[in-house]
This record gives sequence, C-alpha cells and structure tokens, in this order.
Amino acid sequence: MIAPAETLLARQLGLRPYAQTYAAMRRFTEARNASTPDEIWFLEHPPVFTQGQAGRMEHVLDAGDIPIVQSNRGGQVTYHGPGQLVVYVLIDLKRRGFGIRDLVTRLEQAMIQTLASFRIDAQARADAPGVYVSQMRWPDSNEASARSELRKIGSLGLRVSRGCSYHGLALNIDMDLRPFSRINPCGLRGMRMTQLAELIAENKAPTSLAAVAAILELELRKQLESNSTNSSISTEISASASGR
Repeated sequence: MIAPAETLLARQLGLRPYAQTYAAMRRFTEARNASTPDEIWFLEHPPVFTQGQAGRMEHVLDAGDIPIVQSNRGGQVTYHGPGQLVVYVLIDLKRRGFGIRDLVTRLEQAMIQTLASFRIDAQARADAPGVYVSQMRWPDSNEASARSELRKIGSLGLRVSRGCSYHGLALNIDMDLRPFSRINPCGLRGMRMTQLAELIAENKAPTSLAAVAAILELELRKQLESNSTNSSISTEISASASGR
C-alpha cells in the first residue's frame, strides 16, 4: 500500500554513523518528488563533531580523537554522541505550507514542549537558534549564582534543497557532555551545555531515549502537521536508512 503524500512517517533507526546517515538524507531528498511522504528519523550517533557549511575551524578548540565531518547544514560546529536524541526532518515545506523560519520555530517549540512534560522551563532565543534553560543554581555548582546562567540543551541545523528540508535537531538526554568543551558549541563562545538527566536528577524520573522520543514525536506531529489537511499518522521501525 502506497502511503499518501500527507503522511508523516517516523523511523526509529537506533545508533548510526553520521556519514552514512548524512548520505542517506541527501539521497532521499534528491530522489523525492511531489508525492513522496515526509519522514522524521530518530537516532543516535557515535561520537562525532559535525561542521556546518560555513563552519569556521576556530570554533574547534581541541577535537582530539573525535572525528570531524563536514556537512552542508547551516550553523557552526556541534557534537553528537550516544545518549543524545537526534531527529532528522525530511519535510516538503511548500506542501506543509510553511517556510524555513517557521520550521525552525516549530522544531524549537516541539523540544520546549517535550521538556515541559518533565517540568523543565526551556526557551528559544531570537539571536541563536536552539533551546536553552536558565537557572540560578546548576547541579554542578556549589552555590547559587548572583544571576541566572543560560545553558543550551537543544541544537538545530537545517538544509533546504528544492523546497525540502533535511538535517534537523539534537536534544541532549543522558550523554557525556565533556566533548562539548572541546568546541564553541554552535559557534557560541563560553556556552555551556546541559541535558535532561542533569535537570531531573533530583526527581529520578526516567530519561531513556525511547521514552523521550515518544513524547518528542507527538510534539513534532503537532507542530509539523498543523498546516496539513487529512494528515495520516504512521510510524515505521526501519532496519536501515541506506539506499533511500
């Protein structure tokens, strides 16, 4: 049975090398046509730094033994690793009825609402895409600061080709954050990163990627399907994104 174009397919891909997934996204986007259903891919990557198309090496402070992969997304350098939920959004923007700025806002709001379900108050910034959390006292600080400190928990990087998006978002769940100290994350000097596990440690709430992915998928559907009519919901567990 052929899925209607309005369908938003969700694929759970597990742990995948970045370069392999990047190539699969490009093949999918190059091969798609007006009747190709949109897809969102949920996955993790082994440790890797990725550079945006206009990324500057001055923001890579000490890569060490972690590979750096050049990509064609927007933005500067970032880090991916196990315990981080990565979601790639392969969306026909014209068919969905919104532009790239709308897509950025929708992705940010999906992350913000996902975090809200864990009672985390997160926010977006007009001057730096992504999602941030502001607190007076952080778990790794001995005492409260005189002013709130903003840390980043969710990142965005997109590419649009022939009116269709690929790349997407990364939400820190329960990962080793130390590699972020080897770069200026997303080109933001001095920006510290945080993650869900750190923020809800006192509540001891579950932070499995699968649990968070289920919530984030629902929030993404609310955001991405809101301008579509007769949208179908379909989730597919895929063994491979290669060859797409």
